[in-house]
Amino acid sequence: MMFDLDNQLYRDYKNQVNHERKIIFLWQLIILVAFIALWEIASRMDWINPLIFSFPSEIFSILLNKFSDGTVISHLQITLFETVLSLLIGTVAGIIFAAVLWSSLRLSRIMNPFLIVLYAMPKVTFIPIIIVALGPHYVSAIAMGAIISATITTLVIYTAFREVDPNYERVLISFGANKRQVFREAVLPASLPAIFSIVKVNIGLSWVGVIVGEFLISKEGLGYLIIRGYQGFDFPLVISILVVIALCAVLMYKIAEYIEKWFIKTQAKNRL
Repeated sequence: MMFDLDNQLYRDYKNQVNHERKIIFLWQLIILVAFIALWEIASRMDWINPLIFSFPSEIFSILLNKFSDGTVISHLQITLFETVLSLLIGTVAGIIFAAVLWSSLRLSRIMNPFLIVLYAMPKVTFIPIIIVALGPHYVSAIAMGAIISATITTLVIYTAFREVDPNYERVLISFGANKRQVFREAVLPASLPAIFSIVKVNIGLSWVGVIVGEFLISKEGLGYLIIRGYQGFDFPLVISILVVIALCAVLMYKIAEYIEKWFIKTQAKNRL
């Protein structure tokens, strides 16, 4: 009897969660449709300059033509490759460096002011140095995105490592665990939510780094198309590329969310 009651309560909870999710999605859809409609009306009525902001219908037509002739696809493939690679490099490098700092309290205290200065500095100022060091090609754009991601990842993940309950570490040490085992069995698993969160943040940062890099050094990619649009005063093309970037960033964010949920479910099943 109690088991049936628990099942019913769980079903009610799931139904409530699904209902809330549908309401949120409906409101998101309403806001999006209202924004597009207001944009179209404002341009048609000359409330905003249509030469600069264009029309949603024109943006859709441009994207349809560009995807049909393959113009955007070739540039999108290059930028996606650069963004994903910079995301992976920056995130992994940041986690590794955070683990090194966690392993040595003295080293973390020594490096703390330098990390703060590095975080505060505008990363765009590194571009001339990166271009000279690596050359004016896609490697520099990847490096730019990786540097931005690695900096914030190091600071956030190191803080997450330090905030893990020290009782977990004491228990493992009492059983004879060394520093590496404590990190692998307690610190890293406890910090996984922070790691997944920073991955989702780094998606946007990687796009920023790569696009800014392409502004200055690339002859291919979405950043190059944006600069070409500005130079030719083709603002509808610029907005169209911005829409593509926004959609790709959202898609990558959703993929990261799906991986996070899958990983959490897998971990829960393994514990059972």
